[in-house]
This record gives sequence, structure tokens and C-alpha cells, in this order.
Amino acid sequence: MTDTETATEISTARGRIDDLDARIIALVQERTGVSAEIQQARIESGGRRVHLSREMEVIARYSGELGKPGTTLAMTLLELCRGRI
Repeated sequence: MTDTETATEISTARGRIDDLDARIIALVQERTGVSAEIQQARIESGGRRVHLSREMEVIARYSGELGKPGTTLAMTLLELCRGRI
């Protein structure tokens, strides 16, 4: 493979990563909105804003699929969606 072909391949792959990142960001923003709806419904019904057992399910799912970095990712995602507790 020539240097030009390698550069083209890298550029194409980086474009795909940029597209994936944009989709991930959009999904996180969508998840944040859905989470806000759930939190509001809980508060209006007299419940707590955060449901810790549900959060543990989310963490376990990410950890099971992605290992230790999945735990960190899940906790970051939960913090984005509900704020610090």
C-alpha cells in the first residue's frame, strides 16, 4: 500500500469515527431527555428523583459488555443524565 493509499484509508476511517461520535452524542442527548422525563414523573408522584437499583442494573449491563471501562462509561452516562447525587 502506498503512502497516499494509507493516508486515504486513515482519512476515511477517521470520517467514520467522526460520524459515529456524532451519533453517540445525539443518543446521549436523547437519553438525557428521556431520563429527565422519568425523573419528573417520579418527583410528581412523590418518589425520589433517582432509582438506585435501576442505576445498578445499567452499570452491570455496561460492565458486563465492556468490562471495567464499561463501569466508568455507565457512571459517566448516569451522571450526565441525572446529575451528581
